[in-house]
Amino acid sequence: MLLLIPGPVQTRPEVRACMAEDIAPWDEDFRDEYAAMRPRIVQIAGGVEGVHASMPLPGCGHMIIEAAIRTFVPAGRKLLVVRNGGYAERLARLAETAGRVVVALDGPDDVPMSPERLAQALAENPDCGHVALVVSETGTGIINDPQILGPVIAAAGRRMICDAVSAFGALPFRMDAHPECDVVVFTSNKCLEGLPGFGFAVAPIARLEACRGQAGSWVMDLSDVYDHALKNGWGSFRFTPAVQALRAFGKAMEVYEAEGGQPARLARYSRNRDVMYAGLKALGFTPYVAPEHQGPIIVNVYQPNDPKWSLEAFQRGMKARGVILSDFSSTKVPSMRFGCIGAIDEKDIRFALTQAEAVLAEMGVTQRGV
Repeated sequence: MLLLIPGPVQTRPEVRACMAEDIAPWDEDFRDEYAAMRPRIVQIAGGVEGVHASMPLPGCGHMIIEAAIRTFVPAGRKLLVVRNGGYAERLARLAETAGRVVVALDGPDDVPMSPERLAQALAENPDCGHVALVVSETGTGIINDPQILGPVIAAAGRRMICDAVSAFGALPFRMDAHPECDVVVFTSNKCLEGLPGFGFAVAPIARLEACRGQAGSWVMDLSDVYDHALKNGWGSFRFTPAVQALRAFGKAMEVYEAEGGQPARLARYSRNRDVMYAGLKALGFTPYVAPEHQGPIIVNVYQPNDPKWSLEAFQRGMKARGVILSDFSSTKVPSMRFGCIGAIDEKDIRFALTQAEAVLAEMGVTQRGV
């Protein structure tokens, strides 16, 4: 089965094979294996060993995002959220339920946030100490580039929380080039092509030390994750982890490095995106995002304006032909997503497009645009 969703992604056999063995998380061999992963994670994040640290946390992307907000934004303080998509709305909800005050910088969900609008919002809200942004909005496919927005945050003297969950490992980002960044967060099952089960945060050690005790949650406190490692060793865990997923992530990092790291992964995903975007247009779909704003993670199109159209029927038809697509829309106007990431290449995209054409014909959908 071919997964064309923005995560969990298609994985390689050697990564999946890591799930076949029972592992004791406290076993000294596995502790050494885990400890060796942590500096590699820092390196992929463009951090400096001894200056930045990695804090793995079992769970999903939303958990690591909440942990980042709780750890670095004091309770009751204001957080400016770049809110131009469904996942930014979720981030804002996580912050509000954690007792942080959200100031929303709203924008259309098919255009990245401009640095000029962000600069204006920061000038109008001098009491917002942090800015949170979602790099890759997988509801639509736009990219809020921290390389463009980060310098604006730095110039205003604020701190950045970088939600790179579906972008990390593909889009370029280096912690050592972003002194304004308190933390970058990501997960195991997106562009690094591991399996679900872990979120990761990379942060400056000085900021972890400065923010001790303000998370309001033992489980979600990244400073406590760091302190535990200092006391008990970098291969230790506070709570029972998803050990097989962690071993699979170690294998996925090996594959990532062998492929050529971030530049090679971005190049492959960009080729996938280009083939997908052009192919869907050729089938008659209307892209949700203009080509100049289209990121390499997913391609989103409007659902067809045809009386015979049904997203559920289309998704079932694609699955019957060996392709799994997202079965929901997170935009105000009905749309659908085609993933471009994972252990896939152009031939997989072309296969999926061929199946899409066949399913549309079976459904009798002729009006495919809006």
